[in-house]
Amino acid sequence: MERVAFKMQLHKGFEEEYKKRHNEIWPELQALLNDSGITEYSIFLDESTNSLFGVLKARDPKILDRLPEQEIMQRWWKYMKDIMESNPDNSPVSIPLKEVFYLP
Repeated sequence: MERVAFKMQLHKGFEEEYKKRHNEIWPELQALLNDSGITEYSIFLDESTNSLFGVLKARDPKILDRLPEQEIMQRWWKYMKDIMESNPDNSPVSIPLKEVFYLP
């Protein structure tokens, strides 16, 4: 398993809505992530900047590159685009983060 981390940006005033939508994650999206070998997926919010920090474990990080091809992923992005910074294809603006320390 490989750890993957990234950051995204939430629009101000949508903190509760973001949390609500993720608490009600669609079962078919959860199944896609699980079937893709993604585990221990967490997203943290820096309330001072509205930056989101995501971290997950992936059985094969290359699988993450194929997720955008999935219809359910595209629907989720479209659903979330009104509350966070998004690209023209509706995917969230996501910046990969480099790991600089890990204490197992």
